Amino acid sequence: MDDIPDRIEHTVLGPTTTPDDVRTCLDEALQYGMRACIPPCYLPLATEYANVPLTAVIDFPHGQGQTDSVCQAAKLAWDAGADELDMVCNVGLLKAGADDAVRDHITEVVASVPVPVKVIVEAPLLSDDELERVGQLVADADAAYLKTATGFSEGGATVHDVEILSKYLPVKASGGVGSWADAEAMFEAGAERIGASSGGTIVREWQAETEGESPTEPERERDDADTTDGY
Repeated sequence: MDDIPDRIEHTVLGPTTTPDDVRTCLDEALQYGMRACIPPCYLPLATEYANVPLTAVIDFPHGQGQTDSVCQAAKLAWDAGADELDMVCNVGLLKAGADDAVRDHITEVVASVPVPVKVIVEAPLLSDDELERVGQLVADADAAYLKTATGFSEGGATVHDVEILSKYLPVKASGGVGSWADAEAMFEAGAERIGASSGGTIVREWQAETEGESPTEPERERDDADTTDGY
């Protein structure tokens, strides 16, 4: 596999995220050639601090905002320097069978900005039938990617979910991906991107495997962050 670092979105999204946490995330992204995924409030800091491709989360983590407000948040994040946006699907509406409302909401948000929009579908909360439905809805809404999970609900990315979603759009696998072995399994299942707070660990382990070496210690940037940071 080529260009692994560029396919990793190194992430810090927890409720206690500080400016220093964001700087550390950006430092690691620069060091290893990764992208970064951060809260939108830190976009001005990030664009001044480092030249790193930036994703900002929108309507995170529940996806229950009104369409106009989510569109406005998307525009503000783009204006502040986001290269891509990750918005959250309204899972409650999906489960209620309001497919038109789900699709129309996503369509308006996608159309409101000229940058790629990924849609987080919270796959751990969905049945296979619901995954198939939401995959088609998001594709019909002209989003750029499907994304597995916020990490703030029940579980994270699975090979099974990635296999289903990748039939519809490129997939960003997020939630509990903490090692190169985890990431490789997601890539082999069809994922195009990985979202992880352990991005540096993933890249180091990938580099060691590529070079035929073994890492001296399996490091984790923010070991507890896979539960507290949403990844």
